[in-house]
Amino acid sequence: MAQIELNTEVKKLLDEVNANYPEGSVFVQFGDQKTGYVRHDQASQKVLPGGLFITVNDITAPDYTASHELLHLLMLLKGFPQIFFQLSLGNSQLDEQMMIMATDLYDTAMHRVVVDVQRQHGLIDTEIEAQYLKGIQATLKPEKAGDNDERTLRLLTLLDAIVFYGDHLDQVATELKRDYPLAFAAAQKLYQEWATKPVTSPFEMRRQIVKLFGLFDQQLQKWGLPALRNREFTTLTPALSERQLRLKVRQVFEIFHSEMTGRHGEKDVYVGVRRNDGQNSFVIDAPKPNKPETFVKLYDQPVQEFLENHGIPYILRK
Repeated sequence: MAQIELNTEVKKLLDEVNANYPEGSVFVQFGDQKTGYVRHDQASQKVLPGGLFITVNDITAPDYTASHELLHLLMLLKGFPQIFFQLSLGNSQLDEQMMIMATDLYDTAMHRVVVDVQRQHGLIDTEIEAQYLKGIQATLKPEKAGDNDERTLRLLTLLDAIVFYGDHLDQVATELKRDYPLAFAAAQKLYQEWATKPVTSPFEMRRQIVKLFGLFDQQLQKWGLPALRNREFTTLTPALSERQLRLKVRQVFEIFHSEMTGRHGEKDVYVGVRRNDGQNSFVIDAPKPNKPETFVKLYDQPVQEFLENHGIPYILRK
């Protein structure tokens, strides 16, 4: 383990995280790998006795990587939406691939806030930007005609790069256009359609995540690739106003029997989707008895009562 002193800004961020962390403490520790590039997979979290340990495995840019991980955690502690994986396609390898891609898309949406805060606090400079470009190049091979194997990964990676560079994108656009002309053009177009509004609240972040899931699938289908179907596969915390919490379940959600199974082997599961956007908001086991009259009673419950009875997390929209 390397001995590294966090800078003042990151120490303040760690203090803020600890002030909001409900049980135990959050600690940052460091590995000793140093690749010379920056990527967003260079840190990990693990809950151990005493608290949550964030390990910065790659110390190429320790303050950047530690602050990035801490900001993701702080957003969750402050009520930003989370994703959960409660369904299975019946193939563990395919499930794993789906979860990785869904998490990457979710993280890209969250990066609209994370990266902005990092820039505000001087945690991204020209050196970090250069190391990030090296990270892209370590992840992706240059495009070749007819090479479709990495097309989804390219789109994910370059969309995240557009979020990361923001107003500084012109500094690397020439290299990205040269090495990944088709994927970079598609990522730019997707970003322009997606990021039309600022993210000012957890509710708006949820809308951005749902919108990104849909636009990403549209691009994959334009390329003749299968859609990820994250609106069905991935559960996203619902955001509800106090008025919506008082409405009946039938007015806010539609509950249908899933073609997929539960991730932990449950064969008979039901998915609740928001009526306004079709996003998977919760997964429940088949009610007992599994009869029409049971669903009538379920649909007649107030939303808040239903969610709390089933232990379903939600965001209170303010």
